[in-house]
Amino acid sequence: MALFNKRILPDIRFPAQSRFGILFLFIMVFIAVSFLTRAILFVIAFDHLDITLGRFLGIFGIGFFFDIVTVLYYCIPLTLFLMVVPDKLLKTRVLRWLATFGFAFFTYIILFNAAAEYFFFEEFGVRFNFIAVDYLVYTREVVKNIIESYPMTPLLLTLLAITIAITVGLRKQIGKSLLSPGTWKARLGTGIIILFLSGISFSFVEQDWSHFSTNNYDNTLAENGIYDFFAAFRNNRLNYAAFYPTEGKDTACSSLRDLLKEPDGTFKSSNPLDITQRLKEDAPEKLMNLVFIVEESLSGSFMGHFGNTDKLTPRFDELAEKSLFFTRLYATGTRTTRGLEAITLSLPPTPGRSIIKRPHNENLFSLSTVLKPRGYDMIFLYGGYGYFDNMNYFYTHNGFRKVDRSDLSDREITFENAWGVCDEDMFNRCLKEFDETSAKGRPFCAVIMTTSNHRPYTYPEGKIDIPSHTGRKGAVKYADYATGKFLDDAETHPWFENTIFVVVADHCASSMGKRALSVDRYHIPLFIYSPGHIKPQKVNTQCSQIDITPTVLDLMEIEYDSLFFGRDILDMKPEEGRAFIATYSRMGYLKGDRLVILDVKKKSSVYLIDPKTFTPSLIKLDSQLVTDAIAYYQGAYEQEQKSKK
Repeated sequence: MALFNKRILPDIRFPAQSRFGILFLFIMVFIAVSFLTRAILFVIAFDHLDITLGRFLGIFGIGFFFDIVTVLYYCIPLTLFLMVVPDKLLKTRVLRWLATFGFAFFTYIILFNAAAEYFFFEEFGVRFNFIAVDYLVYTREVVKNIIESYPMTPLLLTLLAITIAITVGLRKQIGKSLLSPGTWKARLGTGIIILFLSGISFSFVEQDWSHFSTNNYDNTLAENGIYDFFAAFRNNRLNYAAFYPTEGKDTACSSLRDLLKEPDGTFKSSNPLDITQRLKEDAPEKLMNLVFIVEESLSGSFMGHFGNTDKLTPRFDELAEKSLFFTRLYATGTRTTRGLEAITLSLPPTPGRSIIKRPHNENLFSLSTVLKPRGYDMIFLYGGYGYFDNMNYFYTHNGFRKVDRSDLSDREITFENAWGVCDEDMFNRCLKEFDETSAKGRPFCAVIMTTSNHRPYTYPEGKIDIPSHTGRKGAVKYADYATGKFLDDAETHPWFENTIFVVVADHCASSMGKRALSVDRYHIPLFIYSPGHIKPQKVNTQCSQIDITPTVLDLMEIEYDSLFFGRDILDMKPEEGRAFIATYSRMGYLKGDRLVILDVKKKSSVYLIDPKTFTPSLIKLDSQLVTDAIAYYQGAYEQEQKSKK
């Protein structure tokens, strides 16, 4: 065939003697920067790694492979350019300057990405993932947050100086490569090889090839951040039935009905595919006001009650003695939207993004479905702009009205940062909203999402004994102060006596641990507080965020037809306790000290969790436990699909 004729051999001369030399120089820069980035992250994560020679070689060997794969994608536009531009045109001053500028531009992008990966890893303990994709979408908050958190001007100028130094240092080699003669057939052959390798990589290389270790830090260091970013962008939603272990629909639903059955519930149909159960109450309904305070990033580990000695949460520790305090509650995920999803919909997480961020998420069975027909004013309140993470759309299309930063007047704002107004300002607006609704004789149900416990960790000065903008500890203590003040202020309002306050975190401050699902990184506190109505008690049953709404509705003696997957925690026997913890792709089912992980490629595994160190040990599959996990997650996926029809 003509393609293999000697006259069409690829141009494989030494880079400086070939027009593709500029491409190979770029590859060298990319590999060098990627190696340096990995080495720096290796040092940062060293205490979390399980270092052996094999794992060291795995981190850097597999990492090198993914760097090559990634740079092949980068090379596609430059390869096409070098394939089609004739020698005469390429040798013109304008085009040589344009090619050199392109080299410098992409070098700057690589360096900027390396810096971004460093700060992202410092914050989240992982390479780029769905969080990075979300941050790209919501540029206003993210850019402002970055500017407030980091010294951006010196950083960008430093990166520019390094870029100029690299480009100037390689200018002779770049010039020689662009002036090198070559036949169109030879450059066609070289270009086809590069494009072929890029296509093969895209078609066959999978992200989980980097998952060679049981230590999650080992795996993330072996990845390439740019590759991970685009992998996350491509896989923002996964079809459960296609990727995860399943049971026959009848079997799964039958098992699910057994798992969801409440002592006071009766299934409305004998159809095994219908999980609707009527939850009956003996006492009259108590149409009390209901206030959910969803605290940003309030890990259980911040509380003195759970052993923290920094005295960051005096008000929360005090609240633990005055409320129903749940000591073994677990967040369903690692993002705010997962927490809000679990509380509002009482559904286990499904693979990919939260339902809050997906299309066709209107008119779902939710907290509003139960309370709005009873005359409740349903309100979602957020100190930032609620278009972030699609929160406003979700809540306003599921029976709530919204109040966010855009609804606050200038005189209502005493302090704000990238994420919105401080918690005190938002809580003051909440008091106003509740007064107005109560004056109309209506009960209200509010979901309040706080913002202050978030980078850049800034808040009003003089409120606590830790200066603003000094780190997470100050933000936690300010959030504690603001919530305590809100409860004190609420006590002076007439509606307080008929109100249940639910205080819970959306997720932990950091979910990254050595393992794919580190159980301790999902542990959060839950308080249900209503003096005069709810007797203080510590509840040690293992439970989930999805159980909060069914528990509160039962405390209010509400009778309703339920499609919730959560259960009333106070009606659960200790041995019935369980929790759901997940990342974007791994679904975890925690029951006692056993953790089932359902993963892509229809994998399932069971681990024994050490109660003190939370270290998992792989054990023999427990078929019943795996079946229960599948029933929950497959059922949640099918319930979501059914709601869209």
